[in-house]
Amino acid sequence: MPRHSKRRHAPRLLAVVAYAIAAACLLPMVAVALAAVTGGTETVGHLMQTVLPRYAGTTLLLVVLVAAGTFVIGVGAAWLVTMTRFPGSRLLEIALVLPLAFPAYVLAYAYTFVLDHPGIVQSTLRDVTGWGPRDYWFPEIRSPGGAAVMLILVLYPYVYLLARAAFLQQSASAFLAARALGSSAWSAFWRVSLPTARPAIAGGVLLAVMETIADFGTVAYFGVQTFATGIYTSWFSMADRAAAAQLALCLLGFALFLAVLERVQRGKAKYHHTGRRHVGLPPSELKGMRAALAFLLCAIPVLLGFVLPLVILVAMGLDSEQNLLSRRYMDFIGNSITLAGVAAVVTLVAAICVGFFQRLSPGRGPAWAAYIARLGYAVPGGVIAVGLIVPFAAFDNAFDAWMRATFDISTGLLITGSIWLLVGAYMVRFLAAALSAYEGGQATVHANMDAAARSLGQGPLGTLRRIHLPLLTPSLLTALLIVFVDVMKELPATLIMRPFNFDTLAVQAYRLAADERLEGAAVPSLVILAVGLLPVILICRQVGKRP
Repeated sequence: MPRHSKRRHAPRLLAVVAYAIAAACLLPMVAVALAAVTGGTETVGHLMQTVLPRYAGTTLLLVVLVAAGTFVIGVGAAWLVTMTRFPGSRLLEIALVLPLAFPAYVLAYAYTFVLDHPGIVQSTLRDVTGWGPRDYWFPEIRSPGGAAVMLILVLYPYVYLLARAAFLQQSASAFLAARALGSSAWSAFWRVSLPTARPAIAGGVLLAVMETIADFGTVAYFGVQTFATGIYTSWFSMADRAAAAQLALCLLGFALFLAVLERVQRGKAKYHHTGRRHVGLPPSELKGMRAALAFLLCAIPVLLGFVLPLVILVAMGLDSEQNLLSRRYMDFIGNSITLAGVAAVVTLVAAICVGFFQRLSPGRGPAWAAYIARLGYAVPGGVIAVGLIVPFAAFDNAFDAWMRATFDISTGLLITGSIWLLVGAYMVRFLAAALSAYEGGQATVHANMDAAARSLGQGPLGTLRRIHLPLLTPSLLTALLIVFVDVMKELPATLIMRPFNFDTLAVQAYRLAADERLEGAAVPSLVILAVGLLPVILICRQVGKRP
């Protein structure tokens, strides 16, 4: 009985740290809610009469367009490369993941450079036809539709990966039974395969939607007014903290609603096979025009989402005056690596504390701590920034006032505007990714290993250090890499919270693009892309290991 008690309860220090991490993840959401409630009804009324309907309408339009686009491309491509065979299908099966390496705002810079009015496409069109600027119509890239296309091209891999996994797990029995009853291949897909994979597909679409509402760089550059841009504008341009908090609360509510939906869908993603053995559906061979059409449909997303923008960015970078080896760019790279490295380590340590605490003490308290720690992935960076700055700025100001009154010393802003508060924001935002990677590896460590370690005199922390961490090295490195890359790409929280004169590659790319210096913006964008390719390569290797 004593042994069982020791096994079931974590050390008190670990429990305190795990609950403190969960509280830190909850703090921005609580702070945003309190700041919004105390902001006054005048601000709410003004928002309702002016910008709120526009922000809500545009955000909802983007959500609908991105959900539909990622569903069509992700599910269609997953079905074609999984259930059919055509020349190049195995290569495309891997290549369809590559657009995930692109931040949407980088894709926006590349396409604006070639599709905007002064770009090469419209310039060539005017030169060939002799038309003037008002003599023809051309789709406007800087529009909600343009922003939706950019987001669809980089977010469809979420749906593709989950749909592909679901299709691979499906048994051939139900599909073949539908065909035997007279259904066409398309009808069997629509009535059998698609409903079976629905939970996984819905989870992928919801992930894409959450990334859409969190996006700031793309919509800000295109001048599309959403909740994300409204928070930034209210905070900086109008200096209206109450309006920023109330807009953040609206976005937070929508994000948490989507998070609950995603979790429910993930819980339903179960597959049951009636036979004793799972028999996968044999892929059908496509030939002639069908094979060419399938290749084209799968190649277009890769071409538009990775190959073409990469070529454009390289051409832009070669023509720019930006020197990647200059002292200024070395500072940008150093700042980015410093932030990403520190944030990755802090986030991984937090994930280990929360995950190991839940393993040692399974129960409602640890489960709730882990659930709260995962909520940050659904909260946009701008919301987290507002939620952290508001309470810590109040603390800094109160402490400074007390020090002035008591000791006649001004302490200034001790926490607000520091690197550590920004690292805390990254930890809240990306802890879910690190926790998922850690728990995925932890699931492979059998409970008997813990019992063996205890019988040899090891306590919980000794078991973690000598048994778990060595076995989980691949999972820990994966978690580090994912968080490192996410921090390198993160823009809204960095823009709002970064210390004075402490710019990163993402901030530099955004600043140059905002000044319409797109060729210059290509240089830091290419560095961000190169770093972003690292986890995508790992995913591609897993995709290549087709069962």
